Amino acid sequence: MPPLLRPRRIVGVSLKMYFDVQTALSYVHGVYQLDGDAWNARVDLFVIPDFVTLMESARILESSSVMLGAQDTMWEDKGAYTGEVSPLVLRQAGARMVEIGHAERRAMFGETDEWVAKKAGAAARNGLIPLVCIGERTHHNIASAAVGMAVEECKPQVNSVLAAVPDDVEVILAYEPVWAIGAAEPADPDHVVSVTKELRKLAAGRKGVTRIIYGGSAGPGTFAKIAEGVDGLFLGRFAHDINNLKKVIEEVGGV
Repeated sequence: MPPLLRPRRIVGVSLKMYFDVQTALSYVHGVYQLDGDAWNARVDLFVIPDFVTLMESARILESSSVMLGAQDTMWEDKGAYTGEVSPLVLRQAGARMVEIGHAERRAMFGETDEWVAKKAGAAARNGLIPLVCIGERTHHNIASAAVGMAVEECKPQVNSVLAAVPDDVEVILAYEPVWAIGAAEPADPDHVVSVTKELRKLAAGRKGVTRIIYGGSAGPGTFAKIAEGVDGLFLGRFAHDINNLKKVIEEVGGV
């Protein structure tokens, strides 16, 4: 039986709440200027600015292949949800994907697996690709135990999302061990590959594309060490320098 074809590689960056309006739009324009380089043939690129700059970012990226994302969504399309953002509105504003369930939101705002799954279902219902962050909270020192415990902690996060979205829609799972976010170094490559290989089995048989990317202090050289397990990288502050983003994209496209 021939080996299954892996999905296209993908690299993306979230701006979180680091930039003001003009800085964010300048950055998005810089991402736009990267479009069309040689890596385009092998790598998809996405950028996730803040809500306020979303529509202008969509205008900047309109003629490019760069995918625009939003940083969160509500699980209902309309209603009395003060301060929330509708997935319907996000799609109308030009977003193509939405980040859901980041560790910061789970920790600071109490988001549960149930909430994350409902948001993923709402995103898919409105034609958005759910980009769902998953990961274990605790770092275990014994490698064999660490993998098994990480997989067990991540399984319900993945299964609840896959149960909430149609079988034929694309889903991106961002594996981000919570203990590796903001750390000096990314998680051990063997750990990442072992965990993501097991998580990929949970999506086996789906009709829709399921891509797994790694986030958590990712940077130059990270992808080559974990390419066996993941389809790309989800970058943080390191990639807020557009030249650093370009370097990583070229690496992912060339491995």
